[in-house]
Amino acid sequence: MDKRIFIVMAMVAVIIVGAAILMPKGTSPLGPSPGPSPGPSPGPQQMLNESQATEAGVDALISANNGFAMDFYKEVSKTENGNVFFSPWSLESALSMTYEGARGQTADEMLSVLKVPADLNVRGPAFASLFNGINAPGKAYTLSTANALWVEKTYGLLENYTKTVGEYYGGGTKSVDFVNDAEDSRQTINSWVAQQTRDKIKDLIPQGVIDAMTRLVLTNAVYFNGTWEIQFDKSRTQEADFRKSPAETVKAQMMSMGDTSFNYSENDMLQLLEMPYSGGELSMVILLPKVSLTEAEAALSEESLKSWRAAESERELPVYIPKFKFEKKYGLNDVLSEMGMPTAFSGAADFSGMDGTHDLFIGAVIHQAYVDVNEKGTEAAAATAVVMELTAVMPTVEFRADHPFIFLIMKGDQVLFMGRVVDPTQAN
Repeated sequence: MDKRIFIVMAMVAVIIVGAAILMPKGTSPLGPSPGPSPGPSPGPQQMLNESQATEAGVDALISANNGFAMDFYKEVSKTENGNVFFSPWSLESALSMTYEGARGQTADEMLSVLKVPADLNVRGPAFASLFNGINAPGKAYTLSTANALWVEKTYGLLENYTKTVGEYYGGGTKSVDFVNDAEDSRQTINSWVAQQTRDKIKDLIPQGVIDAMTRLVLTNAVYFNGTWEIQFDKSRTQEADFRKSPAETVKAQMMSMGDTSFNYSENDMLQLLEMPYSGGELSMVILLPKVSLTEAEAALSEESLKSWRAAESERELPVYIPKFKFEKKYGLNDVLSEMGMPTAFSGAADFSGMDGTHDLFIGAVIHQAYVDVNEKGTEAAAATAVVMELTAVMPTVEFRADHPFIFLIMKGDQVLFMGRVVDPTQAN
């Protein structure tokens, strides 16, 4: 029996800057889109200069990423009754590249939402350091991230902006012809996205999103493939009840393992289980509420997560986790506006740091994510499009995830992916 467990996490963020009329609030150009077959898996990413990075600066950026993750999760959960899945790292990376071109009130609001260090001399090297850490070679798992700027060949960006994005985010510029061949440009970008995510995210940008008025597309991708340190045995998987709510139960395929040693903590509100991947640097952290999911979510913050994890100790216990597979797609204009950056989506937006004008604003933010957890591992992919327009003796315990729970994929203390399982049998 093949007991190997593979995990694949892929995330893409795309920012499209164009010259078009403002979309109505809350709208997003969602829908299927054909595209060419992507190329082979990418090679190693170029390492960035992190010589000016400080431990305090990197810690501040990790704190910003995690704080953004919790805020974003709570905002999305206000309107999502079912499963949730997204990548805060990719969203933070893409929106931070956008922030580098923001000025005035637009920049102030984005800073309040992203929580990144205000000083570029701290923020930039810290991003470079995390970028390099994700792309470091010689690991027991595969983890990579990449950025790019796709620029209309007749359009000029400020040299200082492209230098900043290139130096600290690895976002090199690529010339495309949005004006005369928007469709070919769209397919070229989609092919890059598919390549960076090993074919897990295809046709990210739908037809019609890029047109002759588009001037810039910023892309980010992150991918993870690893093995569990302690694997599940497929023969132990059995159908079992999963309590979606006090009034509703569904049958789920429940994976299990006997008494096994994991880092574990619990309090009056929840149980926490940390399951490491090979190499010991990454893990899945599952927060299983004892109270209602709503109460647990209300208590969730960067600080509470730190506190709950700090209470972890090694514990031997049986573990039960359901197989689950679902895909989510979000239009995030309203979510990000409610989080505190509404000006970026209005005609009053100021992204003059990109091109020297006051004509750009964010027209739509689209996020799509897919996750599949089973005995052989976890496969996950996600994509974001930000469209910019012109204008001691312990008591006996077990960990049975048979009701809604929150899960995070973490690299040390950094949240790379985050989600919620309300119904493991729900496909979307």
